[in-house]
Amino acid sequence: MPFYVSPEQAMRDKADYARKGIARGRSCVALQYAGGILMVAPNPSSALHKISEIYDRIAFAAVGRYNEYENLRKAGVTYADITGYQFDRHDVTARGIANWYAQTLGTIFTESNKPFEVEIVVAEVGTQPGDDQIYRITFDGSVTDEPGFVAFGGQADQVSAALKERYSEGMSLAEAFSAALDALAAPANGERNEVATSLEVAVLERAREHRTFRRIRAARLEELIAESRAARSAAADSPDAATSDAAATSDAAATSDAAATSDAAATSGEAGSPASTPGPATSADPAPPAASEPPTGPPTGPDAGSTDRGSGVGGPPAGPPL
Repeated sequence: MPFYVSPEQAMRDKADYARKGIARGRSCVALQYAGGILMVAPNPSSALHKISEIYDRIAFAAVGRYNEYENLRKAGVTYADITGYQFDRHDVTARGIANWYAQTLGTIFTESNKPFEVEIVVAEVGTQPGDDQIYRITFDGSVTDEPGFVAFGGQADQVSAALKERYSEGMSLAEAFSAALDALAAPANGERNEVATSLEVAVLERAREHRTFRRIRAARLEELIAESRAARSAAADSPDAATSDAAATSDAAATSDAAATSDAAATSGEAGSPASTPGPATSADPAPPAASEPPTGPPTGPDAGSTDRGSGVGGPPAGPPL
């Protein structure tokens, strides 16, 4: 008699086994940009691809054991071709393929002794950015809709957190590629220069007719790497320039405030000098009230030579306008 293992314990052991196998690899990313969907995967091999085309506007990316996800890719291509032949080419969608992958992986995870150590992403580019679709399918058949971007495999949590800080809607291809490189160079996933030397890059271009999948290789990939480095250096220099501009503005403001203060002091002195000069009293001048008698009329403000001049208290200044 074999030893009894509860179904809960068996599923937990299978899940731990699959996660450990997937975590040994490196993460991949897929993200939207203004012209379509970009997929970037660290891959030192030039013959074994992690990113491939499934149908006209649909791409496939996976991490894990190559023999397992390659079998899944071929089966997905067959499913898409048969569906498009029996019905219509527009009936082949990323949602339908993702659901088919989820059923297949869920059956394997439940009934097989060894689960597949793979994570899959199926992406479809639409005629408009709002029609783009990105689906992530895990080893146990779970499907999640990932709007905007997704990181999967390896240290996916750290890569996804780094990608979230750098991602924005409507990015150009160079900006999206730079954000993907920065995210893939997250801790425990590899250095940026090391990642850039062994990359597999592909795009689903919205403007292309019929088959939108295109690989980026050789010279074009080097151009993207150079553009991303230039954008990164420009972004690094911009805070210094902003700081210097702010310092210059503050210095100019301080200088203008000091000049205004000195001008106000000079004007105040000029206005107070005639009042302080004694002169002969005339009969037309009214006699000042006695110190013991309180003033009977309304207040008329401070004297012309007092210190409240220019503060807005007691009416307009008696000196010449500034």
